[in-house]
Amino acid sequence: MALPVGILDQSPVLAGASPREAILATLALAREAERLGYHRYWLAEHHAMQGLGDPAPEVLLARIAAETTRMRVGTGGVLLPHYAALKVAEQFRMLEALAPGRIDLGIGRAPGGSQRVSMALESTEIQRFPRQVQDVVGFLDRTLPADHPFAKLVAMPSGESSPEVWLLGSSDYSAALAAELGLPFAFAHFISGDAEAVTRMYRRDFRPSARCSEPRVLLTVAALAAETAHEAEELAATIDLWRLRIRHGVDLPVPSRQEALGYPYTPYDRDEIAYNRRRLALGTAHAVRERIEAAAAAHGADEAMILTITPDYASRTHSYALLADAFALSRTLSEV
Repeated sequence: MALPVGILDQSPVLAGASPREAILATLALAREAERLGYHRYWLAEHHAMQGLGDPAPEVLLARIAAETTRMRVGTGGVLLPHYAALKVAEQFRMLEALAPGRIDLGIGRAPGGSQRVSMALESTEIQRFPRQVQDVVGFLDRTLPADHPFAKLVAMPSGESSPEVWLLGSSDYSAALAAELGLPFAFAHFISGDAEAVTRMYRRDFRPSARCSEPRVLLTVAALAAETAHEAEELAATIDLWRLRIRHGVDLPVPSRQEALGYPYTPYDRDEIAYNRRRLALGTAHAVRERIEAAAAAHGADEAMILTITPDYASRTHSYALLADAFALSRTLSEV
């Protein structure tokens, strides 16, 4: 069976582009992703970062759902400690009413920004996260325990169908919680790199639930494909420099190709870039496909999701088009 492949879009703000242009590029990419045959399209949440333009994926998701008709669309993810469980449940019940059977609620616990951001958002203590997840699912499915203080509340608009709920993570904490609650698990390979022990533990400890009878793993991989390996290397220089700057607390848009290729890297910088590259599938479309399939097999993943950032929106779209062809996504879609 062919590996289902989706897209994770962080709405990158490129050097010389505005945040509005980043959002418009997300809309355009979502339309193209559906045409190319991608299975899911998820939006990330980040706050007060100059290089990432989407702090409210639940808002942008409504527009994405309206501009697509077939692929599943969702969040990767809503950062739950910033919000009340009922509010999140009602937002996604509204989205489900607008696009029934196509909405995914991916939930994360990361701050998506600095500690100051969490303070400004008046975030809840991270220790409350497991209860928040249970409450969101309970509100969505009307399954809160009878003794729950909000058991009689109905998350509106109520309906027959409900969004898929995924727990996102880059560590064994999220994997363990997903297994305990019987939820699908999306592992952030693009953050942690290869960590087969995490997904193996999730499958081993999974407890079936009303939502999910068997463990399901989605692997999110950073990838960049181009016509040649040399072209891919040049394009990847921008993400190398951008990640390096983030690591050192420098908040700027994604740099241009010229800036990245001309940057005066120190030997320490180059060591850090080489270390980061272990998380990036890079090269021609065939080589990238092999790398993604190998990672998916090693992690026992049922699906893959691709995150791509390049110095211009055209090369990003082209990378996704090359990979759609390499994975024969349009052919798979026509056979469904």
